[in-house]
Amino acid sequence: MNTKAKKTTYQEVTIPAKGATAVIRDVVRTLKKADSNKPPSEKSRLVSKLLNDKNKEDIIEAALLKYYSAEELKPYQAELIKMQKHLETTGKKMIVLFDGRDASGKGGTIRRVSRYMNEKHYRIVAPGKPNDYQKTELHMKRYIEHFPHGGEIVLFDRSWYNRAMVEPVMGFCTQEQYKRFLKKVIAYEQNFILDAGKTILLKLYYSVTKDEQAARFERRKNDPLRQWKLSEIDLQAQDLWDEFTEKKRVMLRRTHTKMSPWNIIRSDDKHLARLETLKLILNSVRYRGRSKTLDFKTNSKVVIPGDVEHKRMKKEKKKYGRATG
Repeated sequence: MNTKAKKTTYQEVTIPAKGATAVIRDVVRTLKKADSNKPPSEKSRLVSKLLNDKNKEDIIEAALLKYYSAEELKPYQAELIKMQKHLETTGKKMIVLFDGRDASGKGGTIRRVSRYMNEKHYRIVAPGKPNDYQKTELHMKRYIEHFPHGGEIVLFDRSWYNRAMVEPVMGFCTQEQYKRFLKKVIAYEQNFILDAGKTILLKLYYSVTKDEQAARFERRKNDPLRQWKLSEIDLQAQDLWDEFTEKKRVMLRRTHTKMSPWNIIRSDDKHLARLETLKLILNSVRYRGRSKTLDFKTNSKVVIPGDVEHKRMKKEKKKYGRATG
């Protein structure tokens, strides 16, 4: 993104590389000055009668912040299209797992990742509860059935790692099934990663704090457009916080390997989580035409290697009797 400040107009807003909030306040003040010289439309006059100055500023600031966030993602979203072309040309396959607690931002991130991608060469898979027939089959089978073809990307909105987190906590699997999964899952992953070197596996875990998760649940309860997101598990997530935390710790200890590592993404700030996710995906493939000017370095405060996260959790459990999340 061009970081040089330009004259601000209604038609064009270029955001310089400094604090977004500070910049937006400057833009709001500029727009208010410009507004005084521009005849208001009929709709603007009607809205003005209903809103005081503070409301107007809040609305403009929110709109500009949304614009700023979307614009910051676009260069990376454009790179995804180049990466897709490379995968198509080479016949390689990519699997991206989006795992984490409820309300950790997985769905919104997937939407930003796939926003401009070539729809012919990617799929989003969000498996629901297994039916009675699937319960009698190998756990991995219903995921393997959705694996990518050559040149394709599959984004899993929750993955086979449900068996390491949600299922044992909620009683959806037996302890024997849970232990067997942890024992065998890495072997499964190695098999399809090593399949002629054609499959790229990226495991992402979105880590939201307990307070932020509670706030997001509250918004879902009160917003008719989000109420459909509330599930039975959501309603118990806060009460079962420590149980999910312990399962996360064990999962990282048992399933973070050099060949298929976990990337923990701090997701209280949704925009930063989305931006860093784009970088992680792009960094997982060497493709032609990669931008020479774009910053692909991940933010170490947002993206944490799985083994580093596990060490933190292990230290907390030893000191306090439990990890924080």
